Amino acid sequence: MMQDTETYRDHIGTVDEKTGKRIWVYPKKPEGRYYNSRTIVSIILLALLFGLPFIRVHGDPLLLFNILERKFIIFGIVFTPQDLHLFALAMITLMVFVVLFTVVFGRLFCGWVCPQTIFMEMVFRKIEYWIEGDANQQRRLKAAPWTADKLWKKSLKHIIFFAIAVLIANTFLAYIIGTEELFKIISEPVSQHFGGFVALIVFSGIFYLVFAKMREQVCIAVCPYGRLQGVLLDKNSIVVAYDWIRGEPRGKIRKNQELSEEKKLGDCIDCGACVRVCPTAIDIRNGTQLECVNCTACIDACDEIMDKVGRERGLIRYDSYSGIESGRKSLFTGRVKAYMGVLLALIVLQVFLFATRSDVEAVILRTPGMLYQKVDDTYISNLYNYQVINKTTEDIGGIEFRLLNPNGRINVVGQVPVAGKQAISEGAFFIEMEADKLEGRKTTLEIEVYANGKKIDDAKTNFLGPVK
Repeated sequence: MMQDTETYRDHIGTVDEKTGKRIWVYPKKPEGRYYNSRTIVSIILLALLFGLPFIRVHGDPLLLFNILERKFIIFGIVFTPQDLHLFALAMITLMVFVVLFTVVFGRLFCGWVCPQTIFMEMVFRKIEYWIEGDANQQRRLKAAPWTADKLWKKSLKHIIFFAIAVLIANTFLAYIIGTEELFKIISEPVSQHFGGFVALIVFSGIFYLVFAKMREQVCIAVCPYGRLQGVLLDKNSIVVAYDWIRGEPRGKIRKNQELSEEKKLGDCIDCGACVRVCPTAIDIRNGTQLECVNCTACIDACDEIMDKVGRERGLIRYDSYSGIESGRKSLFTGRVKAYMGVLLALIVLQVFLFATRSDVEAVILRTPGMLYQKVDDTYISNLYNYQVINKTTEDIGGIEFRLLNPNGRINVVGQVPVAGKQAISEGAFFIEMEADKLEGRKTTLEIEVYANGKKIDDAKTNFLGPVK
């Protein structure tokens, strides 16, 4: 009977097998080159996250995702509901890129860029180390009776945690409603912005619970990207991996150990340092696991041990299963090439659509429920409603409509309004056509829209006339 060597996959390290209760994780504070590099990357990304809402282009935010008003601004480019196809295509392209990136590099995003990991490991965890100490000190503090010192440390930690959660919630709302509206919610009486105030409190509470209570459970049980890892990764994907060929069989180094005995052992001295620093409580030596977020803490811990025992670094490193097994890395497999082809096609299509996207769009529709009207013995008319959608950051005036059909004319109802920046101007006009020149019951008309003498768009519509 074959022995099952992967029983560790039947449960997760943060749940007690007997009681089913959660095991609180106390990871040892990591140190090393990867941790230092991740700290620098995190500082840059946090500066961008908190700074981007305040950067403005032509008076508008650089980034805005106003779902409530269906208004999106990405790097100064305004997207309206009429650009939904561009937004949808961009999301599809992003998803294909994520799939391709994961197939090649595993969960590199999770360890280095994911906001959950950055805030948890580089902000909240650092504050916890500063107030309560390293892993063993945190365990002792939790087990200790409630004293003034424990009450002070716990209270201080959670007050700071909630303050940061409030800051994150404010930043989150700034991306949705803009900094101007956010400042109004903050500075004006609560009664004037009760809905916004409630949203701030709710989001602050959610972020506090995520980083103070749920923590690694978000990556293990909530995040869909972690679940996708199982179907996206293959033997050629680059992940944080343990070199079992070099490391096995494991064994501790004993004082006065004979050289012949030491040579029988692999480089892994079974010290457990890689397990103690893991924020999701796994043993990377078991292989790639759903819980692993590729944070590289185990790499730094193992490299430090290898330095101490005089062995080569890289027992745990970025590598693929095939790379460890055969010693060769093969990134550009047939699967990767296929994804790259699809991604390239989507990017080309996206660039083409962006290049041909108009800054101003006109929509002209015949007024529903209205029949044609007889103007005189020569002309009959139809009533039309128009919309001029201005996607730019400047007002557009001098708008006029020109009918390309020589047998008709346009009579605008009132004055054509100025198309305000990022706004929709609406109105109505009559199109009058010579009755005897119509093609039949329905005639297709082409209308050009001009602003200050420059053509900005064109549209087609139908003209209804009598049956001949």
